[in-house]
Order: sequence, then structure tokens, then C-alpha cells
Amino acid sequence: MLTLGQLKEATCAKSTYAAKFLPYVIATCDRFSINTPSRMLNFLAQVGHESGGLFYTEELASGSAYEGRKDLGNTQKGDGVRFKGRGLIQITGRANYKAVSLALGTDFIVNPTFLGGKNVTKCNDIQLKNAAESAGWFWNSRNLNALADQIDITKNIDTGNNLVVFKKITKTINGGYNGLPDRLNRYKSGLQYFL
Repeated sequence: MLTLGQLKEATCAKSTYAAKFLPYVIATCDRFSINTPSRMLNFLAQVGHESGGLFYTEELASGSAYEGRKDLGNTQKGDGVRFKGRGLIQITGRANYKAVSLALGTDFIVNPTFLGGKNVTKCNDIQLKNAAESAGWFWNSRNLNALADQIDITKNIDTGNNLVVFKKITKTINGGYNGLPDRLNRYKSGLQYFL
């Protein structure tokens, strides 16, 4: 089972933030079979980057840039702001909010802020749970356990197949390679806790 030390180091989070999220991340890892050292380490390094070390549960930008983005399912006026990125992996757009609502059994279309409220210090327990669980749902829905299984944590992450696969995971989450060095650094920070 995931420990506080593993969560803190692989996400590069403050102890207080890691402690708040620990029970919800454990439950998320159990639910979505993020249950091997490589799966956990890769998931947490990515989540750590996306959330700024388990701090942000909501995108800082207003979301207006997503207005009218049909590729995100934003078809109604105000959808961009309403369905901006939330959760530990920023779930973005009406279509993704609908999919995560169906998967987790909570109506995030009606209550988008249930996915996260600004940051960890402002979230209630329901928001913390949903922020973690939605990240697990996203990871699982994109079949990222299968990619994480291809990474050999006993070998360097910066070269060869390990780097190729890590970049695939990053692109699936981010749409590109934004923050790749930071994501790799979080992986390296947590590595010794998973060997």
C-alpha cells in the first residue's frame, strides 16, 4: 500500500498536502489498479506536476480559452469557464466532465466544483476525494497502466525505452510535452521509495 513518504516524494508535495490527500490517493490507486511500483511512481510524478505538488485542484486560468472548443464538448455558452481544468490531473471540457460523471457516479456537469476547489487548502473532503479519483479515472481511461508497465524502474528514466514511454504518458496527459523536465524530476525524486 502507498505510504505517505512515497506520495510526498514522488509528487514533491509538502507533507501537509500529502497527508490530506493520502487516503484518497490510496483509494484511487486501489480502484484503478495503480498497484505496482512503476504504475504508482509514474502516476504520482505526473499528478505531482499537474497539481503543482498536490496543491492546485483547479486551473489558475479562467477557462475562457476553452470557450467554443467542440473537441472538448464545449458547445454551450459559458462551458469554457464552467468546465475548466479541475482535479489532480486537470479534467477539462464538458465532454470529459460528462465522462467522469458517469464513471464516478457524481454529477460534475451540475456541480463542476465538486472536482476541486482552487487548491488543497480550500478543498473539502468531497473535493479532495473527487480530485484524486478523477485523476485515477483519467489515467485508467487512457490505459496508462499498460504504458507504465513498460518502464523498468531499475534503469535510467532519461534514456532509451524508458524515456520514450515516459514521453508517451506525458503526451497522453498533457497533449504535448509541457513540463517534461519537471515530470522527470518528480519521478527521480520518488524513485528510491519504490525500488
